[in-house]
Amino acid sequence: MLGSLILKELRVTEKATQQSSELNQYTFVVSASANKYLVTSAVKSLFNVRVLSVNIINRKEKTKRGRSARSKPGCVSGFKKAIVSLPAGEKIELL
Repeated sequence: MLGSLILKELRVTEKATQQSSELNQYTFVVSASANKYLVTSAVKSLFNVRVLSVNIINRKEKTKRGRSARSKPGCVSGFKKAIVSLPAGEKIELL
């Protein structure tokens, strides 16, 4: 239950796919209040794997403007993501 509150989604991008296949690292979007210890325990309980390390990256929100002079500035929301490193031989099954 705690793991589903901490881990929001698994990020599947080109860079994240390359990291998972070559470096055995997986990228998750996590809640704003998450820290390394909470992410470690959530991954251990949900996927039954050992965790070597966790790196937390906090992406700030950005303001965006449209191309026309009449468009109003908007905002792209920020998020927090965690990169989880697993030992060799451990794997998170995606499907």
